[in-house]
This record gives sequence, C-alpha cells and structure tokens, in this order.
Amino acid sequence: MVVTQKNILTKDRLIFALDVPDCSVAKNLVQELGDSVLFYKLGLELMMTGDYFDLLDWMLSKDKKVFADLKFFDIPATVGAAVNRLKNRGASFVTVHGNQSIMEAAAENKGDHLKVLAVTALTSLDRGDLDDLGFDCDVGDLVLSRARRALEAGCDGVISSGMEVAKLRQQIDNKLLVITPGIRPVDNKPSEDQKRVVTVTQAFKNGADYIVVGRPIRDASNPRASAEAIQNSIADCF
Repeated sequence: MVVTQKNILTKDRLIFALDVPDCSVAKNLVQELGDSVLFYKLGLELMMTGDYFDLLDWMLSKDKKVFADLKFFDIPATVGAAVNRLKNRGASFVTVHGNQSIMEAAAENKGDHLKVLAVTALTSLDRGDLDDLGFDCDVGDLVLSRARRALEAGCDGVISSGMEVAKLRQQIDNKLLVITPGIRPVDNKPSEDQKRVVTVTQAFKNGADYIVVGRPIRDASNPRASAEAIQNSIADCF
C-alpha cells in the first residue's frame, strides 16, 4: 500500500467533474452537493458556454476550489500565454498536453498559486488505441515516461489512471501530485468510454493524491448521498 501523506485536507481529495451542459445546471448541482464536495473540475463542455469564468468566480465566492481541466495543447508560446492569463483567476489546477517544451512553457508561467498538471495517458485509451497512435510501448511505460518529463519540466503533478499509480510512485519523486480520474465506486458499465478504471480505495492505496469522479455522482439518484459515500471511503484510507 502506497497511501501518500501530503498535507491535503481529506475532503479536498475528492474532485467532482462538473460535466454538465450549462452554468445554471452547474450551480444547482453545486448547491445540491453542499459541503459534501469542496473541489470541482470545470472542463471543456462548460468552457463552450461562454460563462466559464463567471462560473469560476461564483464557485470561488462559495469557497470552492476549482480545477481548470482545459488540456492546453498548442505551440509553447501560446500555452505559456494561456497559463499566464489563467494564473490570477483563482483556479488551483490546470491541465496541459504535449511535449517537453509545452510543459516547460506552462510551468514557467504558472505563478505562485496555480499548479500545472501534465496529462499522461487518457483513461479512455487502451492498448489498441496506443497502437493506432503509433506508441510502441505499453500504457504503464508511457505514463512513467511522461511523468518523468513533467517533473523535469517543472510541472506540479500528473493525471494518471489508478492502474499506473503504484508503479509511478515506486519510480518517480513522491513530491509529484497524482490526480486519478476514471474512478468507479462500482463496476464500470459496458457502455461507458472509460477503460482503465479503479475503485476509490484502489486509487488511494496505489498512491493517488486526489481522485476525479463524475458520472457516479452526477447521474446518481441522490448525488449528495453518493458524494458523501465516496468521502467516507476516502476517509477510511487516511
């Protein structure tokens, strides 16, 4: 078991993926969840509403933390400029894709409070997908390679499936934050697009610092009860 002992509030370790079609739905869900969730991921779907930063400001006013999951991927100068614009907006995390120079540009422009997270391999990818993309290595080796390069580039952490976290913890500096999506409190439904998934307990036992949970909370008959059950599982790990 590789449970990490960083100075992170236990309730902050659950990040809820606020993947909904508009900001009014998002606000209603935040209010419904109340203090069962303190940390939220705002992604591309909400960015396309045109009200992304108004929502971010509203959430900060409610004492929520925000993970800007925008997966910046462009030439280094553009990514650096985007991160520089974001650094004073109050978000805690931002994600970037790409090679060494892109990650370095993001890290150089993040300021004192925003943390840059490098995407390793999306949890929707499996071996067949990597073959199609031309990667001649297994997923675990790809994650380790990208994590090493992220640390060298000055990134604060990585996004990694829980299936690769234990190996990552064995071989990469423990100061690197690991945020694990693809969490399923119960068996994954065959129709879902997430392929490399783990349970809440497995993720933290493997060494994750935070988990990202979306549909198991959003689509539950009682989202707050679902979030509270996950929080209880997290508390049992620490």
